[in-house]
Amino acid sequence: MGLMEVAELPRKTRTARRKKLENECISVPPRLSAASDRPRPDEAVENLKFLFAVGIECSNPLIAGNHRIDQLALSGHYEHWQKDLRLVRGLNLRYLRYGPPIHRIFLGPGQYDWSWLDPVMAEMQKLGLRPIIDLVHFGLPDWMKDFQNPHWPQHLADYARAFAQRYPWVKFYTPVNEIFITAQFSAAFGWWNERMMSDQGFVTNLKHCVKGAILVMRAILELRPDAIFIFSESTEYVHPGSPKMVKRAQFMNERRFLSLDLLFGHDVSATMYQYLIQSGMSEQEYQWYRDQGDLRSHCIMGTDYYITNEHIIRDDGTSIGAGDVYGYYVITRQYFDRYRLPVMHTETNRTSSDAVGWLWKEWMNLLRLREDGVPIIGFTWYGLIDMVDWDSALTKSLGHINKVGLYTMDRNERKVAAEYRKLVQSFSDLPISSSKFPILTA
Repeated sequence: MGLMEVAELPRKTRTARRKKLENECISVPPRLSAASDRPRPDEAVENLKFLFAVGIECSNPLIAGNHRIDQLALSGHYEHWQKDLRLVRGLNLRYLRYGPPIHRIFLGPGQYDWSWLDPVMAEMQKLGLRPIIDLVHFGLPDWMKDFQNPHWPQHLADYARAFAQRYPWVKFYTPVNEIFITAQFSAAFGWWNERMMSDQGFVTNLKHCVKGAILVMRAILELRPDAIFIFSESTEYVHPGSPKMVKRAQFMNERRFLSLDLLFGHDVSATMYQYLIQSGMSEQEYQWYRDQGDLRSHCIMGTDYYITNEHIIRDDGTSIGAGDVYGYYVITRQYFDRYRLPVMHTETNRTSSDAVGWLWKEWMNLLRLREDGVPIIGFTWYGLIDMVDWDSALTKSLGHINKVGLYTMDRNERKVAAEYRKLVQSFSDLPISSSKFPILTA
């Protein structure tokens, strides 16, 4: 059932659905009245505007020694969340990519501790912020173990349902952040979580992340039929370092699409199908992912692009950074041409000395894409506050501050924050790219 059809459901049907949920759940927060289910005039207008956003870095993977790297703790957000939310509004922003700490909230099957999050979410409502909720951002609760656990996708769907019941006003979600990177760093590079280095580990992680995301969407749509899912994914490209590595680079450039292929029901190439089957996916599993294409109408493809996203693969199989050889325009165009979904630039940053130039460069790339017909509906600087230890890809807990935020750890404004505020103000009336996507105004 599409969004426009859901909007036309009779009131009696919606009421019956609500009563059914109340009978199934011990505690369901008060639901908005049927009249207020429809967007207010000001909300409808807001949904026609371009989505300018910022993110608060919330990664929480486990690394060697089962040490959790909790970016919300390292940035001081647990203590300074009120100030951080005010900083977002001070940038004239309404949209915030936000990842509640699942490892602190989801204590076990059916067990949740919302005590820290409740006042945070209430403050967001008070300030008029619209969060894009990251349910999983590189880490799972200890009791789920890791991404190889075949039961965690269903546990995640249960968590998503509980979250949507508690905060029914939330419309935007990222069920699992950067699925490809989660699988790559955890099960191919051996850096995070299960710390495996195998094709089977990579594919298992990947398929579980995609399954979790699909089950999350279905769980939330039962409660909020107009929910929108913004899938933030790293847009990668591998350049061959010599003629000898052309074939390997071609393989890697097909492999980078696997997470979104499975998620959006896009048929993979014969080479990738063979790779999936040889790495432990069954034909029945693959067909199940192919059958989930009806969810596409609720999805926005989030594209993350950093100067580290392009790689050169050398003769010995190792890779080095290539810099922005093709850049955001070319690589995002590759992803859009493959999936034909609305696009949001969901992550980018650069160290403080280069940040202002990078901000405007990404923005100009984005505008050129819009002019060339790609329906880009939003832009995000990631993140609000400086980060810690991303110079080692969170593999070492050294306390190195990465100066990539709009604000310092002391919440002092950087020059790039002023530039972003100026950009947002200048383009505040920029409409979304096209009326072909009623999902944004349903």
